[in-house]
Amino acid sequence: MASSQKHNKLTGLTLAAIGVVYGDIGTSPLYSLKTVFDPTHGLALNQANLLGVVSLIFWGLTIIVSLKYVTLVLRADNHGEGGIMALMALALGAVTSRARLCHTLLLIGVFGAALFYGDSVITPAISVLSAVEGLEVATPALKPYVVPLTVIILISLYAVQRHGTAGIGRWFGPIMLVWFATLAMMGLANIVRSPAILAALNPVHALHFFADNRVIAFIALGAVVLAFTGAEALYADMGHFGKKPIRLAWFGIAFPALALNYLGQGGLLLANPQAIENPFFQQLGSWSVIPLVVLSTIATVIASQATISGTFSMTKQAIALGFLPRMKIMHTSEHEIGQIYIPAVNWGQLIAVLLAVVGFGSSDNLAAAYGIAVTATMLATTVLTYFVIRYRWRLNLLLCFGATAFFLAIDAAFFSANVLKVLHGGWFPLLLGAILFTVMLTWKRGRQLVFENLQKHAIPLNAFLESLFIAPPARVPGTAVFLRSESDGVPHAMLHNLSHNKVLHERVVFLTAHTLDEPWVPDESRVEVVPLGHACYQVNVRFGFKDEPDIPRVLALCAAQGLPFETMQTSFFVARQTIISTPGAGMSPWREHIFVAMSRNARDAADYFHIPSNRVIELGTQVEI
Repeated sequence: MASSQKHNKLTGLTLAAIGVVYGDIGTSPLYSLKTVFDPTHGLALNQANLLGVVSLIFWGLTIIVSLKYVTLVLRADNHGEGGIMALMALALGAVTSRARLCHTLLLIGVFGAALFYGDSVITPAISVLSAVEGLEVATPALKPYVVPLTVIILISLYAVQRHGTAGIGRWFGPIMLVWFATLAMMGLANIVRSPAILAALNPVHALHFFADNRVIAFIALGAVVLAFTGAEALYADMGHFGKKPIRLAWFGIAFPALALNYLGQGGLLLANPQAIENPFFQQLGSWSVIPLVVLSTIATVIASQATISGTFSMTKQAIALGFLPRMKIMHTSEHEIGQIYIPAVNWGQLIAVLLAVVGFGSSDNLAAAYGIAVTATMLATTVLTYFVIRYRWRLNLLLCFGATAFFLAIDAAFFSANVLKVLHGGWFPLLLGAILFTVMLTWKRGRQLVFENLQKHAIPLNAFLESLFIAPPARVPGTAVFLRSESDGVPHAMLHNLSHNKVLHERVVFLTAHTLDEPWVPDESRVEVVPLGHACYQVNVRFGFKDEPDIPRVLALCAAQGLPFETMQTSFFVARQTIISTPGAGMSPWREHIFVAMSRNARDAADYFHIPSNRVIELGTQVEI
């Protein structure tokens, strides 16, 4: 019975992984081959080149996705979690004694995360636009309606995010299963018509392609990489589904379907080179165009949904790790803690996506913008993986170098080819990534400056309490909880309270929240209560970077350590910091002004920690940086 339940759970997770994890890479056949042979690249459509390109795509899926991500990178899990933020935390934890190396890895990780945001803007834009462009194949008269229809679909998609995907999410897997089955069936039909395309399975054709075309072949690499976009999603979504379902879904369904469809599109082009205008929608003839447009639009919406959800998850991790200010985070499911909605990110991303759709106007133009962010993130992942397997797992140096250098060389080749796209649209995701990179590092550095300033003026807590109870103030009924930073002295809120009210509660709790470099912290390790005497206590709370920071729930855990709380008898004192930019040391003035603006608009601590608003007392303090 237990074995049957375990099997059913694995089947369910595998089906869900097909819907969420493989949406992006699964919709790449819509535009990949068409983009490679775009006339602007100068690559002639002949049998040798076609066999070479299809061979490149097949072996790229094998080496980059199957070997690098599914086999190697999925092993680098941070307590079951994946994604570049989790990988960066693992790498930093492995080299803590090397300050300069830590700083370099931090920059690489943040850069990769920032580019993920750039990629997450292009993915919904190019996926939905390429699906709707199928209407042009049905009748060119519909061309003027492609962009407006795409805009309507995207606005609708982002507008329903606040309701969550719990209701429709269960359909993602079955729909994408139909999608992959359709890809495989169309591919097989065209392979049967042109079996000569099976020669592309021989990697020699890929090598001949480079030898014959050289510079043009290198340029074509920038388009070939479109077939691998979404590979990062395998790793980022590991925490939601686990390694086994992701691997089963890839090797059992996604990889065979993609390989068959690319071979099928190649077979179609061998028989009918004119189909290059849009080979995907011409695989089965004119009768299938409208049904394919409908199915591909649904598939690309699901792929976009996975990207949007990934952005929300990444943002939550970045906030917890101190790279972004606190934002309003809403939970859209009572059962799935990972299903969240962040309004600021949702609407900001929609604006950027619509700018991309309207500004670039077609999937061909967007393809020029796509790729550079993906390949840069792939590079960052490979570099961080080396430090994890070498310094955390302590594997043999030659093995570590050999395992990652091979992938690094491939990633570097794809990235270099995409650098050529910078002037033709590649600047767009790079600009978005650069803005996010600056914002994340500015927030991290700004918080460090605030911390240093507070430390400079900090009064040691133990010494203060000793002197306070020599002639103690009047004590009033109830419990006072003072939020206190990790190495702060006496909280400013307590000093203000004593200065103005001249009283102390009969029980005083200093609460410090620590965010660890791991995704989850079990309840038995979450709370530590340290008695300080005179009914004063230090409570240390530990959160993982994917945990929900819920202080009332955490305080309930203190009862097991002899410190019960009654909510209506507890007051929470929070210091609201007003940051002031001053000339001199610190950051550049423009960065300080950005940090001050972000601080003023950040979600307040009480709201972030889910403290009941009717139990909060806020006291202001000014901090110069």
